[in-house]
Amino acid sequence: MLCLSTRGQSPAIPLHQAIIEGIAPDGGLYLPEHIPQIHLPALLASETYQEAALQIMSPFFTGDLLAQKLPGMIERAFNFPTPLKKLNTQKDFLLELFHGPTSAFKDVGARFLAECFAAVPVKDKTRTILVATSGDTGGAVASAFHKHENVRVMVLFPDGRVSARQAHQLSCFGDNILSYRVQGSFDDCQRLVKAAFADKALSEQYALTSANSINLGRLLPQMSYYAWAAMQYAKLHEHIKALNFIIPSGNLGNAFAAIMAKTAGAPIGEIVLATNANCVLSDFFDTGDYTPRDSLSTLANAMDVGAPSNLERLRKMFPDEKIHQAITKVESVSDDEIRRAIPVTLDRYDEIVCPHTACGMVVLERLRDAGDQGDWCVVATAHPAKFETVVEPLIQQSINVPEPLQKLLDRTADAGLLAPELEALKSALANAV
Repeated sequence: MLCLSTRGQSPAIPLHQAIIEGIAPDGGLYLPEHIPQIHLPALLASETYQEAALQIMSPFFTGDLLAQKLPGMIERAFNFPTPLKKLNTQKDFLLELFHGPTSAFKDVGARFLAECFAAVPVKDKTRTILVATSGDTGGAVASAFHKHENVRVMVLFPDGRVSARQAHQLSCFGDNILSYRVQGSFDDCQRLVKAAFADKALSEQYALTSANSINLGRLLPQMSYYAWAAMQYAKLHEHIKALNFIIPSGNLGNAFAAIMAKTAGAPIGEIVLATNANCVLSDFFDTGDYTPRDSLSTLANAMDVGAPSNLERLRKMFPDEKIHQAITKVESVSDDEIRRAIPVTLDRYDEIVCPHTACGMVVLERLRDAGDQGDWCVVATAHPAKFETVVEPLIQQSINVPEPLQKLLDRTADAGLLAPELEALKSALANAV
């Protein structure tokens, strides 16, 4: 499988190379030259999550350097459950993606990406992974790459705009993981990373690459849990029936993975996105006008994005006049609605959800109020214990902390302070050598 830049100014390269490089030389994002179709009977016959992941991912790796290593990579990366939970109605489901080592869905993509880097080693050279994070990506990448040889990770997160436990997670690894509190928003962090890649001399000097969802190596593994969930749902029926998804979304990576899985032939129905008060995507889908803007700080902080990177991929695959073929609608959710949804979800479904998942629950309620009778699955993106200062006062009870998260919270944390300027990042890179 060859990969092409969304901007069309860089040569096609093999999939493994696209994953290692992260971003194309012309500044574009890599896309597979085509979306290969899965063998649906084989997917439906899968008995484990790992088997389902292999069915949907292996066609992309046909002929690639990583093809023969893929089964082992999947077994090692996906070693925690991603259950599809039927709620206490006949038509509502929850896909729990927070059972990994950092209690967020980002563990799936980050762990697989680390396997890719380990399988394509570069001798006598240290790669530097730049990660801009709005809360969860940085912790997952830090965990996945901690103590990996010939890899240094620099995590950039917005100072004061992530939860306390997220900030601790982002800063507690040490060794080859360097964490920085950027004096700005997530968009500032993302701009820094893109500016660093655009500086060719800097990029070459430090062998820069990315582990954000701009890296195709994050999106391919995320297809797997959509295929797995859709397969489990299909098995509940006498004939194949597609499952509809509501996906909390910020940078559009998780949603794009679902779109790729559907395009590849997984039995997925409608895809609806739930954003927070940062309504760039919902405005675009409503009006056709895409206007990036400074992000707002919300309770669902991991979705505080004012310029979603993966929209570039989406618009390349689906021109604006066809974009509703990929995504049915995008709904924006306010902080007040999040506050109401968290206790309502506990009362109605006996489920405690994080603020991001609560956005999805609000959209589910809107669909039901409008008379929608379809079967819908809300994607639960993070464990509520990461947002205890928001959730616990609303439900008036404490949340049990998962053991992997507690282990991270017990570690000492430390992060440097960084101005949102490329020169400051250059200085940090030089001092990290």
